[in-house]
Amino acid sequence: MAIQNILSVSDLNRYIKMVLEKDPRLQDVWVRGEISNFTHHSSGHMYFTLKDNQSRIKVVMFASYNRFLRFLPKDGTKAIVRGSISAFERDGAYQLYAKEMQPDGLGSLYLAFEQLKEKLAVEGLFAAERKRPLPRFPKRVGVVTSPTGAAIRDICTTIRRRYPQAEIVLSPAVVQGVEAPASIISAIRMINSQPDIDVLIVGRGGGSIEELWAFNDEQVARAIAASMIPVISAVGHETDVTIADFVADVRAATPTAAAELAVPHYLEWVERVRQFDARIHRAVHNRITDQRKRLTQLSHSYAMRQPQRRLEEAAERLDRAQLRMKQSMKHLLTLRKERYDRLAERIKRYRLADQVGERRKQVLTVRARLDDRMRRKWMEKQLSFSSKVAQLDALSPLKVMQRGFSLVYANGQIVKSVEQFASGDELVVRLSDGTATARVEQIDREEKHDGSKESRPRD
Repeated sequence: MAIQNILSVSDLNRYIKMVLEKDPRLQDVWVRGEISNFTHHSSGHMYFTLKDNQSRIKVVMFASYNRFLRFLPKDGTKAIVRGSISAFERDGAYQLYAKEMQPDGLGSLYLAFEQLKEKLAVEGLFAAERKRPLPRFPKRVGVVTSPTGAAIRDICTTIRRRYPQAEIVLSPAVVQGVEAPASIISAIRMINSQPDIDVLIVGRGGGSIEELWAFNDEQVARAIAASMIPVISAVGHETDVTIADFVADVRAATPTAAAELAVPHYLEWVERVRQFDARIHRAVHNRITDQRKRLTQLSHSYAMRQPQRRLEEAAERLDRAQLRMKQSMKHLLTLRKERYDRLAERIKRYRLADQVGERRKQVLTVRARLDDRMRRKWMEKQLSFSSKVAQLDALSPLKVMQRGFSLVYANGQIVKSVEQFASGDELVVRLSDGTATARVEQIDREEKHDGSKESRPRD
């Protein structure tokens, strides 16, 4: 039997892929399951498995689609995935090519909101220390919202009613739909480029969570955080909370409340000025009254009733003080003179000139005594020196030899005993006027204690 229509593996896989892609039902299918083996590749593509209790299917979500996700997939997340079924020819395996994905059960918007909120909180964008105070009296108020919505009407009405001096600068933006985030960001940057904008209101009126979702966009939140102008968020109603509310410097429950926070009520300040004016008038009146009372008391005082008498009393006190001062000075001069006289008498008694003369005589006497004592001491030392010189001269060996004595040397040493040489040795005899050489012929020793005499015959 002949075999016909033999296909290669590649041809078969390609045919299966073509069949799958021609089925309209498989080209737009929603699949529910649990995510496992999730991988977010460095290229941006996502690879994971979607499974239930009985089966599983591989899923690929390319970066061009997953960048629109409002939550971060992870293992264990139950999700609903929309995409198309096709085959991967190389492996011969079919898989789901995802285009949309949302969490199953919790709600994709809420999960995306919580994830973004946690992320920005970790970065510090919600920190209280980065919140800026609002200016008390703004001259120009910037507003980012829809130019046709109820929010701009409420804001303008409130500001003109409360603080008509402020100028309103509107930067129109789309606040709902896919284009809203980019439009809001552009409007915020435009307001920041304007000069002298003191405060910025960013918001819109109420609506569903989907309609308000542009204010939960990450890039919108970062644009609010980067604003150089203090920002008041005013999104929806009091119960609506967005990421923009956390990032802004101040959150207002409604656009009308935002306008009330942005500007003061001029009537309140008029009333405060009136109260200050009244307080100043009361303070001035009280001060004048107090000073008038004091002036009246002074005018009725004893000093003011008889001022001439006060002057006379002061003059009398001055005269008495001058008299006491003169008496004190006279007494002081008397005491000084008496002390001077006593000192002069003491100086006279000391006779300083006579004492100086006597002291000079004493000095001369002492000097003469010292000179005499020094001369005697010098003479004593000179005599002692001469005596020592004479004694040394008398003890000199040369003097002894002049009296007939001589010195005998044997082998370069002075001979003190006959034991130092023997018969036949040459001796050197030193006399007072020269030396002589002699040979030993005979040695005669002194008698011993027993009376015997020892003699050594000549060799």
